[in-house]
Parts: sequence; C-alpha cells; structure tokens
Amino acid sequence: MLADCGLSDTATPVPRARGTLESMTTFIVERAEDGSISHRKEADPQAWLGEGELTINVSHSSLNYKDAMALAGDKGVMRISPLVPGIDAVGTTEDGTLVTCNGAGLGEFRHGGYTSLQRVPAEATVEVPQCFSAEQAAAIGTAGYTAALCVNALLDHGLPPAEEAAPVLVTGATGGVGSIAVNLLSNLGYKVTALTGRQDELGEYLSALGAQDVLDRAAFMDPGKPLQKARFSGAVDTLGGTPLANVLSQIQWGGVVASTGLASSPQLETTVMPFILRNVTLTGVNSVDAPRRYRGRAWELLANHLDRDVLDGLTTTVTLDQVAEAGANLIEGRSHGRTVVTIDA
Repeated sequence: MLADCGLSDTATPVPRARGTLESMTTFIVERAEDGSISHRKEADPQAWLGEGELTINVSHSSLNYKDAMALAGDKGVMRISPLVPGIDAVGTTEDGTLVTCNGAGLGEFRHGGYTSLQRVPAEATVEVPQCFSAEQAAAIGTAGYTAALCVNALLDHGLPPAEEAAPVLVTGATGGVGSIAVNLLSNLGYKVTALTGRQDELGEYLSALGAQDVLDRAAFMDPGKPLQKARFSGAVDTLGGTPLANVLSQIQWGGVVASTGLASSPQLETTVMPFILRNVTLTGVNSVDAPRRYRGRAWELLANHLDRDVLDGLTTTVTLDQVAEAGANLIEGRSHGRTVVTIDA
C-alpha cells in the first residue's frame, strides 16, 4: 500500500514540550579505560537528557549500522562515554504531535533515542506524516530518510524521467538505506538493479521490494577500467571505495550518482574520465546535518512513494534488552532490512 499523505508546513516551528521525567527507561553503553564495553539500563532521567530545544516522549527508535557500531563501542561513532545510543527518536510532544528526529548527532556526541524522554534539536525534527504510525516512522528512521535524500538528490541533479531512463543501480541493497531506496525508485517508475553480496539468499527479497534485476557485489569489488560499459542512468551508493569507482565507470552520459556510505571503504581511487567524458555527476548525501527543509522534502517523498506494506514486511522489532545482540548481528551481516527498537516505559 502506497502512502498517501502529506506533511504540515515544514517552515512552521515544531511544538515544544516540557515533557515528564517520570517512569523513564534509559539504555546506556559505556567504554572503560581498558577498552571493554558494558551495557546497562537505568531509570534516572535527569542524568541522560541531551541537549536540544525540544523535549519528546520517545516511544520508538531504530537500529542503524551507526547504532550497532556505538553498541560495540566504536570510537568513530561513540564520541562520548557513557552514551545513550539511538540516532533516531520517534515520539510525541506535550500536545500529542508525533515527531521524528534523525541524525543531528544523536547517539554519537549527544545522547540519543534509546530512552523514554529526550531533548532533541528542533531544527532536525519534523512532524511525522499522518499515514505513518510511530513504529513505521522508526522503521523508516535515518536509513529510510537518507534513502529519500539520495533519491531527491538524483532527481535534483538531472536523473532522466523514469520512462527515458536506463536502470538505476542501488548498492548495498539489502541494508536499510538500500532497501528503501529500491522501493522508492521502483514506485517512482524506475527500473531498479540491486547490488548485494547475498544474491542467492536475498534475491527474492529484493525483487519483492521492486528490483527488476539483482547483481552480485563481487563483480564490483576489484578495480576495473576507468570507463566501462555504460548501463545505468544513475545510482545510490552506500559502499564507497572500489565498488563506487566501478559504479561511476558504468554510468551513462549525464547520469547521477548519490554517495552516502563507506561500508566498503572511505577511499575513492578513480579518474576524472566519467565526469569529463560522460558528464557524470557525483553528489554526496549527508543526512546528519541536513537542514529542516531537506528533511521535510525527504519525508514528503516517503509519504507519497514508500509502500507501507513493504515497509512492514522488511521490519523486525526488538526491545532495549535485545538491542545489543541485534547490533552484533547487524555488524556480522546476519540481518537485513530495518529494525525498530521499542522503548520500555
């Protein structure tokens, strides 16, 4: 079922709430001096409220790759210790408005959404479209919001209309960003090719999301020629590194690539040939610091073009007691799709 609802005017200030400090549950990860990692739950709201102008009663968060890294104590994500993880926070303001805050340093250098009450930056918070429940908004989370930013970036930078376009490639297609990007592009009418290292295991899953073709990631892992057969109109890339270099070399004249991940590598060794001989555009997508107008457009795209039945089908739900194990599974590549975290009151 395609979502069919809109957003309120994103220029209107988000309602601010005082919130309540009663019956709050908080999940904490802490890194000791010897590097060991511990997890615990507490019910001390005053100690774990982060910085921000808006206080929300959090009902759901999600498990993204960044969250899994924070749960493992990765210093590249876990910038403070102890830390409340959760780069997403979905909940209600004092007047009952359902809102979501994605990124903005939550669960990295400020306390995040794995708690019943949290202060968040108002600029990074938007009202959830009425067609989504709180759990669905959390299932979308940073990953789905990032996927929508990527699709908007492709459209803004000249991706041909769907009826004129060659297939659009999505790398890391079984991950959170990739899964939702596949569905959004398919519902916009584009032919989608999904790239995954789990072709045999999850090919049917990707087809159900809307992919018309599924390719093995192994074919993109070794360095290739600067210009290869041009077969894609554009791409959403979550891998970086050598796979991204190969993607760029296979984009048709005037095509667009949105880069938003570094699961393979942050390094990019390529040539200028795709850019000057095929007029290819490489655009970066930063979901953490995006201003509110970008966030509003992304959620509007999700409201109009994300299939809610598909979203529900790719979503798994865990509790705070289960989130550390789920994070380890995500890092080890034993999960796919989206994971919602319910916050215990």
